[in-house]
Amino acid sequence: MIFSELPLSEVLQRNLAANNLTNPTPVQAGAIPPALAGSNVVATAQTGTGKTLAFLLPILQSLSQNPVKGVQAVIMTPTRELAIQIQEAFQKLSKDTGLRATVVVGGFNESKQLFEIQRGSQVLVCTPGRLQDFLNRRLVKLGATKIVVLDEADRMLDMGFLPVIEQILQQIPIQRQTLFFSATIERSIVPLIAKHLPNPVHVEIGATTKPGVDIDLHLYEVEGHRKLGLLRHLLTEKQGSFLVFARTKYSTDRLAKKLAKTGVKTATIHGDRTQSQRRQALEGFKDGYYRVLVATDVAARGIHVDHIEHVVNFDLPQAPEDFVHRVGRTGRAGRKGTATTFATRGERGAVRQIERAIKTQIAMQSVPMNLPEDPVETGNREEPAYQPARTPYAVKKAVKKAKQHSPKPKHSFVKAKKLKFVAKKKKVFA
Repeated sequence: MIFSELPLSEVLQRNLAANNLTNPTPVQAGAIPPALAGSNVVATAQTGTGKTLAFLLPILQSLSQNPVKGVQAVIMTPTRELAIQIQEAFQKLSKDTGLRATVVVGGFNESKQLFEIQRGSQVLVCTPGRLQDFLNRRLVKLGATKIVVLDEADRMLDMGFLPVIEQILQQIPIQRQTLFFSATIERSIVPLIAKHLPNPVHVEIGATTKPGVDIDLHLYEVEGHRKLGLLRHLLTEKQGSFLVFARTKYSTDRLAKKLAKTGVKTATIHGDRTQSQRRQALEGFKDGYYRVLVATDVAARGIHVDHIEHVVNFDLPQAPEDFVHRVGRTGRAGRKGTATTFATRGERGAVRQIERAIKTQIAMQSVPMNLPEDPVETGNREEPAYQPARTPYAVKKAVKKAKQHSPKPKHSFVKAKKLKFVAKKKKVFA
């Protein structure tokens, strides 16, 4: 099957062709036809198999047939980064359809989000917490919603969003279409599916607990104090970009600073970074300005970059299932990738748990003898922030904004009053 054979409008077919989308992935081929027919869908597939397009196309086809203002589709996802990337994909596919999508997440200007919704956005791409906040304050109405998407549902439940999701679904009409996409189906998810997805079409692609076949798994048993040297060795020997996972926010920042001292352009993403900082880091990594992005597991589901050649588990994940989501950031869209894991001798048991969970033995690699030494802990060198290229319009807008916020000069009558006051004061003490 190819996209041109699907019952899609001419506009959507043209947009697919413009984005060089011809052959659907297995999960797209399995989920899109029943979704276009109006059925509820439960789809499970490995990370990086194209689940986003599998629910965006049915939404666009359904809403474009009778475009009206007001929220008609809600897409819930676990992280801000993932919501932004879904909205970006929506913009590419919705050209000339008259449909608009608004990102509803924390960390962005609330007034701007509400303004876009009031303008008539038909699709909300949101994190459950921010949407529930808007609903509690009666700033958003979902009474006309026709389609609901739960994307990365297993991750949302891991993050404790189940009660919030239940409350949101109660405010959406029962007569709706629900599309459920997840990398895994765990026991905690089954009651949610049974309650909110009557008679769904099940689409299961591959083994969702195993890394993709295009990913080479490597394991290095290395002492903790030699991990940085090994990472620097890999950066020297291998080509391409590196997504490096550390366990804590502190270790993420510390590792990024050490890499920056060695001349490697490095950015970080973790929970304490502002939305602006996280967006700047991700955009710089996508554009190739940063070769290394160091992240905590907050990015395991939130980063969708097609050209990540290497994933490095600098620290082991806290749960074996997180290993699949980490390494799934590479080997996407049919490309080869390498996932490398660093582990100490004392972590052999944790490595065995991961291997049992993914039902695959990770190939052991020999650690080079002469590794680079760690940089000296002096100075405070920081990698300069990435600045996206500005268009002429953006430059004019920035200049105009600077003028609006520049300090206004004091008026002459204010200076005159001040001089009179000083003169009177001198006469009193004369």
